[in-house]
Amino acid sequence: MKIRQLLAAAFAAVALAATTVGGATAAVPTPTPGSLQQYNISSTYVSGLSSGGFMANQMHVAYSDVFKGAGIFSAGPYDCAQNSVNTAQYACMETFMARKTPAQLEQLTRDRATAGKVDPVANLSGDKVWLFHGTNDATVKAAVNDDLATYYRDFGADVVYDNTSSSGHAWVSPLGPNSCSSTSSPYINNCGGDPVRDMLSHLLGGVNPASSAALTGKLVQFDQSGYAPGGSSSAISMGNEGFAYVPQSCQSGASCRLMVTLHGCYQYFGVVGNALMDKAYLNEYADTNNMIVLYPQATTMTGNPRGCWDWWGYKSADYAQKSGPQMAAVMNMAKALGAGTVSTSPLPAPTGLSVTATTDTGASLSWNSVAGAASYNVYRGGTKVNGAPVTSATYTDTGLTAGTTHSYAVAAVDASGAVGAKSAPVTATTTGAPLCVTASNYAHTQAGRAHQSGGYTYANGSNQNLGLWNVMASSTIKETSPGYWVTC
Repeated sequence: MKIRQLLAAAFAAVALAATTVGGATAAVPTPTPGSLQQYNISSTYVSGLSSGGFMANQMHVAYSDVFKGAGIFSAGPYDCAQNSVNTAQYACMETFMARKTPAQLEQLTRDRATAGKVDPVANLSGDKVWLFHGTNDATVKAAVNDDLATYYRDFGADVVYDNTSSSGHAWVSPLGPNSCSSTSSPYINNCGGDPVRDMLSHLLGGVNPASSAALTGKLVQFDQSGYAPGGSSSAISMGNEGFAYVPQSCQSGASCRLMVTLHGCYQYFGVVGNALMDKAYLNEYADTNNMIVLYPQATTMTGNPRGCWDWWGYKSADYAQKSGPQMAAVMNMAKALGAGTVSTSPLPAPTGLSVTATTDTGASLSWNSVAGAASYNVYRGGTKVNGAPVTSATYTDTGLTAGTTHSYAVAAVDASGAVGAKSAPVTATTTGAPLCVTASNYAHTQAGRAHQSGGYTYANGSNQNLGLWNVMASSTIKETSPGYWVTC
């Protein structure tokens, strides 16, 4: 464990390192505390820098049914790190060690898609991908970024690769406070052009010019724990607060795109404040192109001293799969905004959804009636739970496990059976203590409560190490939310 921690520290030392930015006048609106609401989302994209770039690729690959393209500044191919901080540092940033070839990683992706751990790879064919690597970027070597381009092209993606800029390791924007060749906080450089326009033009098929006026949308600050598996963002190295910029047009019901933007190491809100949200030049395009921008936030924890996104396994061996806790959390946020939701009815999302009561095995909900609704659908964790139509603005979900947390949303259904937009989610925790299950570690994996890797057993969701994977070693675990198991 000490060796691993030392490697993590060494890796962090060459990863993004920053100091707090101060003195700049922010153009981004003052955050408004609130929750994520459903909007009319027509398509969803993801972008990121460095660790956020690796994470953006993971999100795109794992959830290619939802994400239609990716814009990535300085990162390598899918699961390059192979659950090893040593490989991450010396093969996927530096190139001192051998790394998996794009072809090997492509086969790994196919295998995971066959197992249902990521979405079908056929989705990537034709997807728009925009990549960037600066000639003065010594943090992630060009050969690694080249592998990412090869990986995407081999799957048939429509790739544009800008690798001629003299930029250092950074997001590049006309508002960048740093010189082009810089690799320093807040890792936003100005190289004289507008790569953000180039990225959005490729991903979206063209864009209107960015707004030169004061931003008119709102910046929503929300609690990330409500979207984290297990209900704790800090437990999975994510910050308490996340942010979403929502233009006025999207608030008024216009059809909008969603861009999920992932910061780099030591570029999270707790260190650089609103620097990325203010200087990335995304909100200015959002105002003129009907685009919501979601800014999830990572933070530090043991093994992750720089607040990087998990692309080498510091929190979970499943970091690059749908079951990865950070992956699931970001996806939950995107879905809360309307990603992947196709509304076939003009009925609006119900408002006022709240939890009115809980028991050991159930949760009662209520919401405001929607004019024109013939009935309602109730969703737990994204899955409809009501068998018969719900004709009143209340519902009680039963058959739950004591001491578990569940996320709920509601949608109105019109007389023709068309389903409207989903409400903002709420969480409900059943009363009582979760049931502890004692079994051999082998039995836990067979029952779907845990998984094994490298001869050891890990609880699903939390990825707590339960010990050796065999019939002799046993452990006692409990489920605190669907699919999230911890030791008792």
